[in-house]
Amino acid sequence: MKQGKLKTRRHKPAKKQIQKVVSSHHESVEEEESDHGEDLLTMVEEDDLDFLEKAISNKSYNLLKHIHLNEIDGNNRRDKDKNRKNEERLEELYETNVSKIMEEEGKKKVRMLLPTKTQNGIIEKRVIEEVSDEENETKFDEEQDIQDNNMEVEKNVCDEDKDDNKKPISMIELLACRKEALTSKRLKIGLLASSLLEAPENKSENFKILLDFMEETNPEVCITVRKLATVSLLEVFKDLLPSYHILQIQQEGVKLKKDTLALQNYEATLLRNYKRYLQKLERMSGILRKKKGDTRQLKGQEIELGKIGVTCMCDLLTTHPYFNYSVNIANFLLPLLDNKHAFVREQVAKCISQIFKEDKRAELSLTIVRRLNQYIKLKAHSVHSEVLSVLLSLRIKDVNLDKEKEEETKQKKLMSHKQRILALSKRERKKSKKLEEVEKELLETKAEENKQSKQKLLTEITGIVFTIYFRILKQAPNSKILSICLEGLAKFAHCINLDFYQDLVTVINKLMEEENLSIRDQLHCIHCVFTILSGPGSALNLDPYRFYVHLYKNLINIHCGKTHPESDTLIKILVQVLVQKRKRITQNRLIAFIKRMAIISLQSQHNTALSILGIVKQSMQLGKAANVLLDTDCNTGGGFYQPELEEPEYCNAHCTALWELAALQRHYHGTVQKIAKNIAWGVPSSGEGSLTSDVAKLTPEELYSEYDPTGVVFNPAVPVPKKKTVKKTITTHHFVNSKFKDYVNTINNTELFADGYIDFYKAYTS
Repeated sequence: MKQGKLKTRRHKPAKKQIQKVVSSHHESVEEEESDHGEDLLTMVEEDDLDFLEKAISNKSYNLLKHIHLNEIDGNNRRDKDKNRKNEERLEELYETNVSKIMEEEGKKKVRMLLPTKTQNGIIEKRVIEEVSDEENETKFDEEQDIQDNNMEVEKNVCDEDKDDNKKPISMIELLACRKEALTSKRLKIGLLASSLLEAPENKSENFKILLDFMEETNPEVCITVRKLATVSLLEVFKDLLPSYHILQIQQEGVKLKKDTLALQNYEATLLRNYKRYLQKLERMSGILRKKKGDTRQLKGQEIELGKIGVTCMCDLLTTHPYFNYSVNIANFLLPLLDNKHAFVREQVAKCISQIFKEDKRAELSLTIVRRLNQYIKLKAHSVHSEVLSVLLSLRIKDVNLDKEKEEETKQKKLMSHKQRILALSKRERKKSKKLEEVEKELLETKAEENKQSKQKLLTEITGIVFTIYFRILKQAPNSKILSICLEGLAKFAHCINLDFYQDLVTVINKLMEEENLSIRDQLHCIHCVFTILSGPGSALNLDPYRFYVHLYKNLINIHCGKTHPESDTLIKILVQVLVQKRKRITQNRLIAFIKRMAIISLQSQHNTALSILGIVKQSMQLGKAANVLLDTDCNTGGGFYQPELEEPEYCNAHCTALWELAALQRHYHGTVQKIAKNIAWGVPSSGEGSLTSDVAKLTPEELYSEYDPTGVVFNPAVPVPKKKTVKKTITTHHFVNSKFKDYVNTINNTELFADGYIDFYKAYTS
């Protein structure tokens, strides 16, 4: 066989066996029939006979495929069946039809298949097999016939489709069809999600179906179905995910309880499906992250799907920040803070800010801050403001970077001092180690260990934040994120090391002298410097007079127009300068600031005016230097007030008075009128001109927020005007002079106005 001399005839023995079986079967049938002597036609009903006749003539009956005949077998059978008169009709029909097939096809085996029914009718399938030694020829004929039959079926289907396409389909029918398909999909998604929430351990297979819906391919409803599946899975995972981190540890050879094993299997299934869901969300929202050289035009539907993906990831991160893959979600979302779509930046910034505010462990916050530092450095500080604005939500107010160094140096000194005094023996060293272990255990019971580790993390976060801010000040002082950088420095300036104070104040002063900063940036610079000087930096030998000048100069630029949002920062600075550091300000400087504050209260909204007047009131209560401005008769010192000067020390503010209080007492806001009257009367605590307790106890910051009109709410509420019923009076004219009455009647003459105009002089003379 290997030499190729042996001819394989695998199919011949099988065919011979079939022929033998068939012949033996007929012989047995003949014996049975001859034994019983029953008539065949009496056993078969007329309907069956008709069916057999048609099947034989149409060559479609499947039982005939086992029968192989030739001319010799046909002649022998005709000789043998002469005695069976009742079967002549059936046999003659069979022989005539089979002989026709044999004449048409030659000596070939005919295998009849079941008919295939279509809408047009019945299409018969017939496969012709040659009785030859070569198998390839028989296979080729079979495949050819099958292809022909398939082409026949396809042709008929195409003809049917053409007939259907001839009917025009209206838009209403299309919309109705889409609505029906969408309703069914929506119902299925809702049922799957609700059943999953009811019994998540038993219905875990619903995850796969819902995840498949996120890749819907039907073009009519694919966008809507993907959105519905994505949002439904979001709600499911928000309810099912635990608040702890799942550890997948494979314990080999350890027998577990049935409940424990079931819980582990459920957690593994949940984690696996959650991972698949996050991968699909990343693929969906990855469209919004364009790389360099990518010039493809995005469709509006793809952008909307990407926005939904980003929103879902933000919700998952805020609701379960300590679950698995939270770091992966954060690393994916952080570059989207620099996205070109404002909605995406806003959503991600809101998510990261919420994490910074609610993170109790500070581990995720540290990871995010590190990643932000790398991203800003990689982009060379050319990023959107949201990348830096999220850092303002960090809870690092109580962190003191100098405290850790002080404790370390103090501990080293104490240890060296002890070692010098005591030469501890081995027994005493063992005792000291045991004491340290007991102290650690005590700290763990009091949760002090956790506080110390968290404080270390916050200290590291603070160091990275100031690294970002200082690098921006040094390398990119003209970038668009300088304003946010200065705002962050102003907020966290009390946490900076003392070593950096001098350099930081110098850099800020240089920035302000260049006069390239906006009013907002200048106010943040001033706020940062005064924050430094009011905290640990008060020990520094710095003269803040130049920053007083900058503040006095920028006061007049705040009004109720474009610069109104900066009034919040201005109030904080004025409270720092005039109230908290009142002992370090000179009398002339204080009077100059109060006079200019009264001026800007006339050009501000009522909440800003109230907070400014609150600062003036506090300054007058804490010292009597400003009472000079309430005396309109006396003029202490020579000269006159020069409001155009930018130097508060030399503007001669003590030579004027607070004339603005007279205008403020006629202000449209009732509370402004009351506080202005209180200041004009010398800030009395009781009697005429005093304030009510609910207004007098409010600080300037509380006055600003309490009466803020941005919520379109007027405080106090404006009463609804009363409806006045006007009585209709009948007017009658009484003429004292009868000649004047006649003259009026001549003027009312309609003939004079017939042409549309009148010459009054001509009418009068006539």
